[in-house]
Amino acid sequence: MKFSQLLSIGLLILVSSLSSPAFARDANKTQYPIVFAHGMAGFDDILGYDYWGDDYGVYVLDTCQWGEYYCNPDINSGQESFVASVTPFAGSEQRGYELYQDIEGYLASSGHSYVNIIGHSQGGLDLRKAAKLLQDNRGYRVVKYGISISSPHRGSPIAQYVLNLQPGVQSVLATLADYFGNTIYSGGNDAIAALKQLVNHDFDPNDGITTGTYAFNQNYPAGPANIERSRSFLTGQDNGNMNPALYLLKELWTEIDGDGYASYDANGDGALGAGDGDASDNDDDGLVGINSQQMGYRLEYWECYGCLDYVWAQSNTGYVGDLNAPDQTQMTSHAWKINQDHLDVIGVPPDTFDEMEFYAAITDFIADNGF
Repeated sequence: MKFSQLLSIGLLILVSSLSSPAFARDANKTQYPIVFAHGMAGFDDILGYDYWGDDYGVYVLDTCQWGEYYCNPDINSGQESFVASVTPFAGSEQRGYELYQDIEGYLASSGHSYVNIIGHSQGGLDLRKAAKLLQDNRGYRVVKYGISISSPHRGSPIAQYVLNLQPGVQSVLATLADYFGNTIYSGGNDAIAALKQLVNHDFDPNDGITTGTYAFNQNYPAGPANIERSRSFLTGQDNGNMNPALYLLKELWTEIDGDGYASYDANGDGALGAGDGDASDNDDDGLVGINSQQMGYRLEYWECYGCLDYVWAQSNTGYVGDLNAPDQTQMTSHAWKINQDHLDVIGVPPDTFDEMEFYAAITDFIADNGF
């Protein structure tokens, strides 16, 4: 047998062995706890499904103790995490304050001084206010990593559409309330305020309250003053694989054209930017366009068969510190986008996404970068 053939076989055996379960490893333990911040309509448990869980209702950072079966085997047994709970339907001024209070309580009870925060959807906005309040209260930067997933930092066309329904909006929200019951629509909720938060501009200048993502971004920036490292995951998916509810909302009622550039809401859809004329080019996740989602540097997610998945920070599209002024590349590039819809990355079935691996990879990324 030729030397080149032997070398090829040897390399094949090496690669196969390294990718086998015997060489699999847990995610490294983060130095500081991870706090999860849920999005609008966030829930703790609906019909056995955890918001921060997989399709079987198992919490994504549930560490495996001796003899435990329902857990995440990819998580270090010493990993610390905390799931915050804020009002499901409210503006991020209120939700961010509640998140801040939750984290302060957790820090006091746990003895920690720093945290990493992962926020999905509106939770990515909430974490920015919480980070500023933590900084103001403690006199130092408490949040090490602030990571947003599928967040409408510059507004969502769906929020604008629902608000434009006017009288019909109450029936839409009433239907949501009837469907989910008190689990997500208990006392203290204000769905109109929540939607006004997620429109780029101040939706009603005459109501005496300044709302919208533009003003919120000015007050609670993504830069290093309050968050040591701001990062974000972008999601966008083709219509064929989209969650049926999101598909109907997107296709039958309104269109999201989420990868065009403009320094203002040029097409009046409630999100900063403008469409490129093609609303079917996988430029949104059913609720949020990719032109709204980047905060700080983008993160890339890579799935590895037989080994722990990987997350990297990518600088190709640059850093978005001023959330109201991304450049053309940051609003139009599909680079590093995860091919999933808005609900696939949390515990809402049906989907084929491996939430356990995804959040284990994020945990490993944070740990490997010293936090």
